Amino acid sequence: MNKKKEKPASSQAAPTVGEHGRIVSILLSEKMLTNEQVGYALRIHRKLTTPVPIIEVLKELNYISDEQIQETIRSHRLSMRIGDLLVELGHLSEHDLKSAFSIQAEQKIKRKLGEILVERSFIDERKLIEVLSIQMGFSYVDPQFLNIDKELFAQAPSKWYDEHPQIPVRKEGENVVMAMIDPLDKHEQDAAKQVFGESVVPAIATKLSIVEAVRKTRRGSAKTDRSLVDPDSVVGIVDTIIMDAYRDNASDVHIEPLQERLRIRFRLDGVLLQYKDFPKEMAPALTSRIKIMCGADIAEKRRHQDGRIVFEVSDVQLDLRVSIYVTLYGEKIVFRLLRQEATLLKAEETGISPRLFQRFRDHALERPSGVILVTGPTGSGKTTTIYSFINYLNNPMTCIVTAEEPVEYVIDGIAQCSINPKLNVTFEESLRHIVRQDPDIIVLGEIRDKFTAEVAVEASLTGHKVLTTFHTEDSVGGIIRLVNMDIETYLVASTVTAVIGQRLLRRPCSACATPEKPTVGTLRRLGYGPGDVQGCEFRKGRGCPECRYTGYKGRAAVFEILMLDEHLRSAIINRQPPHEIRKTSIEQSGLVTLLEDGILKAARGVTTLEEVLRCLPYVHRPRPIAELKRITGD
Repeated sequence: MNKKKEKPASSQAAPTVGEHGRIVSILLSEKMLTNEQVGYALRIHRKLTTPVPIIEVLKELNYISDEQIQETIRSHRLSMRIGDLLVELGHLSEHDLKSAFSIQAEQKIKRKLGEILVERSFIDERKLIEVLSIQMGFSYVDPQFLNIDKELFAQAPSKWYDEHPQIPVRKEGENVVMAMIDPLDKHEQDAAKQVFGESVVPAIATKLSIVEAVRKTRRGSAKTDRSLVDPDSVVGIVDTIIMDAYRDNASDVHIEPLQERLRIRFRLDGVLLQYKDFPKEMAPALTSRIKIMCGADIAEKRRHQDGRIVFEVSDVQLDLRVSIYVTLYGEKIVFRLLRQEATLLKAEETGISPRLFQRFRDHALERPSGVILVTGPTGSGKTTTIYSFINYLNNPMTCIVTAEEPVEYVIDGIAQCSINPKLNVTFEESLRHIVRQDPDIIVLGEIRDKFTAEVAVEASLTGHKVLTTFHTEDSVGGIIRLVNMDIETYLVASTVTAVIGQRLLRRPCSACATPEKPTVGTLRRLGYGPGDVQGCEFRKGRGCPECRYTGYKGRAAVFEILMLDEHLRSAIINRQPPHEIRKTSIEQSGLVTLLEDGILKAARGVTTLEEVLRCLPYVHRPRPIAELKRITGD
């Protein structure tokens, strides 16, 4: 639906309450909406072929926001039945609500409507809890992702939490905020007050989240306190390196034996920066300590090894993937930090231009079958993008099964498998079983060989949607590499719906960034003149303590989306060379290249032209910025 705000008719009769529901009636009475706006929305609503709630139409027209709706429900404490409220908000259909009422009436033991809605997959439990929290006025919390106060948690015996599904989240002055499944349950409120005092403030949470939070807090309480470790010992030095890397938001740590010293560097925002140097005599002890932690062979010093460390300290849990590489001066160690608290992005928040995302969503993401590839080098954000798409597609009516190495984001409601060759849980073994799980969507961590590629193509041919990553330079390279794996060109053309090329570019530091005029040399490299960048807002960081005097802090993604149409499919089947496929995709299929998307983001101050030229492949002369803005809708 087009979100462009159109001017409604000036003279419009006031709609009746029955047409739009109680929430809209209150918004009208409080002058947050006008009769003209509601009337215009109703006219659009009547023309829709797919029925949606009138509130969704008003939101699409930008007449009202989610925040205003929630505040209206909260401030008026609507006495609506939860089912009616869910329907009016668009979270539940009238048909599903009637089905749930029928099930409730047929059961001998009276059960709450919410339990039936969740049990029969009419609605996701998390969404139900969010709406209940707004309706009842209780705050919604997700305790499994919060830092639970262990002293507060310890006020109740461990067995108490098995009998009472609730957990203390935090103290607010004299009050103790308790996460409960049903904050109106008088029995559970009294139980909490007996242990934590009368000043208990109920909050609402899912049962799964409470159970997981109790489990994690119990496990964390049993851990050894690392603060007691001598920081100057080998154990203390390794712990300090890991914790400093975590605090600096590093993605990788490099421990490198050189001829005269042991060098340690952190990869921050995609660039390696110096951390510390140690005497080379410390290398054997540090290496042995890390080998013990990751389960590698301490005695083996002539072969490459790898391993995994689960590092826990206070409220921090890290998953570290360790690689040990034998070099001329000793064993070089690299470990990648996978954060357990990593947050999922919404698909529309990844950084894809609005118009291109809408085309991609309609052409590939919402199609029932086909292969979607996300390509790029290691560390380019492919996994984050794939998970944002999974999060978009995840709903109670869809079965999603994954095979990943490793599982980097845990998503409620999907079946995730972490590959472990030591237990014979390999990609090959998992892929043989994955299609027997009756999936609608299959997620493969990576296409790594011909077997994986064939499984992806065959799954698509049998009506599945497949999402996966691929290590290639750009989107066209993904197609070429599939063909080079001896996958038949007609199969590639008929199953692949979209290929996304991706990179991460550093952002100018917000604390020290200033406007910048591109140099003549920079513009010449791009094929532009001074007149081509009029109206652009280029920025560059000067360097400050906040960004370690690099001028950069944080990263933004740039994309190119190759959507296969009849022109591209014909070019693939005819085995045209890469430059011809790229030319066809730009001229016929609306492809915006990585370089062009980077230039657009630099023109908005999201990154710099230096980053664009440093990181992005120059395979086609970029088009004028004004034309790119027209194509992408920026």
